[in-house]
Amino acid sequence: MTDELRDLLRGSAEAHLPDRARMLARVERGTARPGAARRPRARERIRALSWPRTVLATLATAGTLTVSALTVVAVVHTPDPPRNPTAAAPTPAAPTPTAPSAAAPSATGRTAPPTEGSRTEDGPLWADGSVDPHSNAYWAQSNVTLKARAPLTALVVELRIALTEGVKDTGSWRTRPAGDFDLTAREEGGFLVYRWTLRPGRTVPSGEHVFAGQYDHAAGGRDAKDDTYRIDATAGAAQGGAAVWGGFA
Repeated sequence: MTDELRDLLRGSAEAHLPDRARMLARVERGTARPGAARRPRARERIRALSWPRTVLATLATAGTLTVSALTVVAVVHTPDPPRNPTAAAPTPAAPTPTAPSAAAPSATGRTAPPTEGSRTEDGPLWADGSVDPHSNAYWAQSNVTLKARAPLTALVVELRIALTEGVKDTGSWRTRPAGDFDLTAREEGGFLVYRWTLRPGRTVPSGEHVFAGQYDHAAGGRDAKDDTYRIDATAGAAQGGAAVWGGFA
């Protein structure tokens, strides 16, 4: 029970205490009236009985206030129900490592010639490899120049660019008509490989022809020492087959 509630009950009780002086005055006035003396005990009995009833009513009212106050206090101070803990977010599963894909085999089955050796002339063929002078710090073009002393009825030109940092195919071109050749450009065994194959029934005339591969690379000068080229050709039944190869150093 709080101090405030005690004060309220005490005030209510004091408000209902009988005023003895007023009661005595009323008794004296009553006895002075005619007939009042005949029922003094009855009046006193009624007054005596009225006080306990008043006190009981006051206590009942105070009890009601007490119960109400306690109820309010209980409602106000009822603690909040405990909250459910937040479920922890599931930890994403680590990605399953995948095995690197194997490099595609060469379409011709040939292997690149050793970088320490080269053959730039054979029969009707002569060739040279060079980095185009228009290359810059982010992009380059490698040229394979072929000189044919006779018409060629079969020809395969292969350019291999070592996959140094940032190397990525950006295109290719040749001085012969595009419809005369089948072209592939893909990564094989650590190289970006460009391959031009003369289509059946087509002929490469005598003269000088250029085949070029273009690619991005990491910023700065790029060393082309591991890049290579190879050319296989046939110059008719009389000439037979010929092959030349080299590097770009």
